[in-house]
Amino acid sequence: MKNTWLGSLYLALAASIWGGMYVVVKHVVDFVPPLELVWIRYVIAFFALLIIGVATKQSWRIEKRDLLLIFLIGLIGNTISIITQEAGTMLSTAQMGAIITSTTPAFMVLFARILLKEKITFKKASSIILASIGVGIIVGKSEMDSSIQLGGVSLLIAALTWALMSVLIKRVPGQYSQMVITCYTTLVAIVLITPFTISRLPELDYQAMMHPTVWGGLLYLGVISTACAFLLWNRGLQMLNASSGGLFFFFQPIVGTFLGWLLLGEQIGLSFWIGTIFIFIGVLFVIRDE
Repeated sequence: MKNTWLGSLYLALAASIWGGMYVVVKHVVDFVPPLELVWIRYVIAFFALLIIGVATKQSWRIEKRDLLLIFLIGLIGNTISIITQEAGTMLSTAQMGAIITSTTPAFMVLFARILLKEKITFKKASSIILASIGVGIIVGKSEMDSSIQLGGVSLLIAALTWALMSVLIKRVPGQYSQMVITCYTTLVAIVLITPFTISRLPELDYQAMMHPTVWGGLLYLGVISTACAFLLWNRGLQMLNASSGGLFFFFQPIVGTFLGWLLLGEQIGLSFWIGTIFIFIGVLFVIRDE
């Protein structure tokens, strides 16, 4: 039971950090295009993880049989999912970005059933339904015009690929430190993205990037929402079933919508608070089920 509550805390913190990330991305992406932004945040995250890993004397050895799995996690989750997520956020709103990608738990239940043979219990199904209703209530009165439909599609791809990555993490042998796995998957993303960004980096407006809100946002995205949040998410998934752990992703739209209202002036109303209650009830269901 202790592991259940601790894993729940890790996952809730990670999802909450990512909810705040949408507000930061919405600001920083005005100065740094999505692809370059992903590359910069990963470089920052990689060095942060490397320093911590060396300081804590982690073992960096990975068996050859597990290299393909780590590569796939880096490709699907750290590369495709994050790029489509940030591109979608640029084309839509911080609130919409947080809410559309919160469809991730439903995809995680599906992938966990297919890849891990996890059973879909009545409580798990009920918790997903309740939380989905909560998200529906939150976004129900939001109108999506044609100009942000492409952003919505991009965010849906991000949700699908993140769900697959989260389930693949469960297949990583427990002998490896999550610090090391996160560092290696981050390195995979850097290697894959570098050929597409290296020629475009000199074109960035470095003078504008020196503004405290921009470089501060880059540090937040690299250290907090990438290095720290990825560690929390990966560790939390090791403590809970993948299908159950995915439910904590619903904390993301709560935080994203609230901060979008607080910092960006995006409107919320009574529906937000009603939806939040449904989401919390769903989370309590899955904790009790574990």
